[in-house]
Amino acid sequence: MEKLTHLDAVAVPIAAINCDTDQILPARFLQKPRSDDFGQFLFRALRLRPDGEENPGFVLNQAPFREARIVVANHNFGCGSSREHAVWALYDYGIRSVIAPSFGDIFFINCLKNGLLPIVLPETVVLPLLERLSVDAGSRISIDLPAQTVTLPDGTSHGFAMEPFAKECLLRGMDEIDYTLSHRERIDAFERDRVDGY
Repeated sequence: MEKLTHLDAVAVPIAAINCDTDQILPARFLQKPRSDDFGQFLFRALRLRPDGEENPGFVLNQAPFREARIVVANHNFGCGSSREHAVWALYDYGIRSVIAPSFGDIFFINCLKNGLLPIVLPETVVLPLLERLSVDAGSRISIDLPAQTVTLPDGTSHGFAMEPFAKECLLRGMDEIDYTLSHRERIDAFERDRVDGY
């Protein structure tokens, strides 16, 4: 996983309420191996027409947003099924953070386990931000994970909550297995002591 400390990037607005995991990654791609580039399947039914051509009306196909690394979304982003693949699609596409007033619970957890930073900000902050990003396409947002702050295009800064273990994993670019293996010497010593003690 890529380390995440500071991020300054174009933000793309996804204004639909209850944008579910089937929209983010359609079910027909669930059988693909993780080694595949899931980014090509992100919002596939919305991003591409049935003939495979880009849908110019979809926001990620519009020039200012093609290089976005931050998604600003509406309520209950990532609701629906528990598929981890939806997070893989966002991550492989290049998205590193999603900001929303609320998330699907399992999606939120899957983000943290796969190197994607979900940030909950109040509706009073996010809804005006969605409008601004639609009008001022290409606006940038800055995220400071160590300080747990988000700086918006208008210069205002907002703090966000973060569970300490998840924060450490993101800062170090580790998943839970990597984190466990980083303590291999202590684990080996513990196992040796137990064997010696019996």
